Amino acid sequence: MNFDELHGRRSGGGKCKAVLSHGFGTDQDAWSALRPWFDVRYDVYSFDLPGCGRGGDKTYDFERYDSLYGYADGLIDLLDQTGIDDCLYVGHSMSAMIGAIASVGRPDLFSRIVMIGASPRYLNEPGYVGGFDATDLDALFDSMAANYQAWAAGFAPLVVGVDDAHAVSEFSRGLFQMRPDIALHTSRTIFTSDVRNAARRVPVPVTLIQTANDVAVPREVGAWLAREMKDATLDIIDASGHLPHLTAPDAVMRILDKHLQGDVP
Repeated sequence: MNFDELHGRRSGGGKCKAVLSHGFGTDQDAWSALRPWFDVRYDVYSFDLPGCGRGGDKTYDFERYDSLYGYADGLIDLLDQTGIDDCLYVGHSMSAMIGAIASVGRPDLFSRIVMIGASPRYLNEPGYVGGFDATDLDALFDSMAANYQAWAAGFAPLVVGVDDAHAVSEFSRGLFQMRPDIALHTSRTIFTSDVRNAARRVPVPVTLIQTANDVAVPREVGAWLAREMKDATLDIIDASGHLPHLTAPDAVMRILDKHLQGDVP
């Protein structure tokens, strides 16, 4: 990953560094509602994940990003390139697990991780509720491959999960901005991943944020992470949807206030 090629953006006047990394189907504009909160407290960095945002097809490598570990290696490279160390890392959805993996490899780069709508494993299996069976994922991939535009039009309101036209429009914009073959490949990487072992080994404090009703991440997943991670807290927002930083930013900020006040000098 290269900060400039990924449309890297820096703002804020704080001393401590915060890195904001968005999830699948959005770009860094997804942080617009939360960014003012971070700007008054941190030196804030954001970027578009490979394959996302304007010209995302130029930053995507099918071989490298066939695994979340490839994204994590790229994140470490990005932090080293920009001189970011000991940062607060905020990751939504897939980016939460990218940060988890990176922190295991380079714990010196992270002071705390905030995970919004995180899941280390989407597939159900005996003793673990991920939310999806293999047949569910096969149907999802088939729909994406058959007619990506129609799939995205139906997927956006389902994942947003609330009657919020702006959030649906924003998520739809991000989905339609992705090249269909890249979106399909990325979704396969996400939904077939299993990074539970990495999640268990995260060496820094973790703040988990999840909505009460998330079509992509059941509450059991948040409970699993809170139980299995070494130092994690779980806050459930009384809301629906997978993108609370878009649909319930005030609730997210209250949680950030509660957990991060002591981290900011």
